[in-house]
Amino acid sequence: MTTQRPLDGRTAIVTGASSGIGRATATALARDGAAVVLAARRAEKLNELATELREEYDAETLVVPTDVRDHEAVEAVVDAAVDEFGSLDVLVNNAGVLRSALRLESMPIEEYKLMMETNVDGMFYATRAALPHLRASNGNLVFIGSDSGKHPDPLIAVYASTKWWTRGFALSIEAREGRNGVGVTVVNPGDARTEIEFHGERMVDVYEEDEILEADEIAEAVAFAVRQKETSTISELDVYGRDLSTDVYRGLLEEELPEN
Repeated sequence: MTTQRPLDGRTAIVTGASSGIGRATATALARDGAAVVLAARRAEKLNELATELREEYDAETLVVPTDVRDHEAVEAVVDAAVDEFGSLDVLVNNAGVLRSALRLESMPIEEYKLMMETNVDGMFYATRAALPHLRASNGNLVFIGSDSGKHPDPLIAVYASTKWWTRGFALSIEAREGRNGVGVTVVNPGDARTEIEFHGERMVDVYEEDEILEADEIAEAVAFAVRQKETSTISELDVYGRDLSTDVYRGLLEEELPEN
């Protein structure tokens, strides 16, 4: 007897699926039964992941190499998903890049454009292309934001600003599309051990396992959001290390707090 999984019969697109949070999210959705469309620039990494998902979860997958900065490429991945699986039920807007500079005047214009075109334009293009299909399926639209999109972050001002935009866009789309049956969620992670670079070093290389958030912890938040009934939505999920919650929201140093 086959056990019913919560996302059986549903189709999900995950952008930035080749590594980090995107890869972990695609894995969690495939485990829960979704057919997963893997979109990112690195075709080799996507094909490796597709093989793993088929072998581990007997998942249906579709690999579509995509640069989210190209609106025609983004429209093509949405069309490919619907052509292959008949509908689109979930879009996870995950693709993003970070470049940091302590002094804005030292940031190359190319790095500024890369962040804006990926983190802002890419999410707009994907949302724009997917919305008609998500309305038809009463589907879910998920944005990967950041804790940097909820408070000022002077070390990564441009990146943080793109995540403020992401959060504002997501919540505005939620206000507009809830009446059309679309569930919208923004997931705001704290620092996570992924391939994203900070000052030229990958977070996965800087931190030991479980020293900060792992990508699969954020992926579980996404999976939780899209498993909800069609009549409800999880508007916003913040996934932080417990120490970050203390530092950011209470404004106290660890040594100033009592043990109990």
